[in-house]
Amino acid sequence: MADEGNRTAFLEIQSRMIETTAKLKQVQNQMRNKEGEKKRAFLTLEELRQLPDDTNVYKSIGRMFVLETKATLMTEQENKMKDSEASITSLQSSKEYLEKQIAEVESNLRELLQHDPGLARQIMSMNV
Repeated sequence: MADEGNRTAFLEIQSRMIETTAKLKQVQNQMRNKEGEKKRAFLTLEELRQLPDDTNVYKSIGRMFVLETKATLMTEQENKMKDSEASITSLQSSKEYLEKQIAEVESNLRELLQHDPGLARQIMSMNV
């Protein structure tokens, strides 16, 4: 009876671990994307700063290019950088939370396996 309860607890812990790990990977990918966005905005802004104020600049919208003022384009790039930084900060806190959740799940799993060595042997004998 207790053995079946431990198996159920193990399966629950395993599913939580898989779910949390998937969420963590998703957050890491989002952070990587935002970092790239921020870097592109920064590099574009640096290139725009080198241009004279009266230069014609074009904004890419899909396959179309629209004439914009340099100031407008610079403001858009600055806003993209700020938005990316805010998103990265938010995602960083999510990442830290998920890492704590993974550590907690690992701790629960270790505790379960220490209390039931038979379950640990069954898990180790499973074919992956």
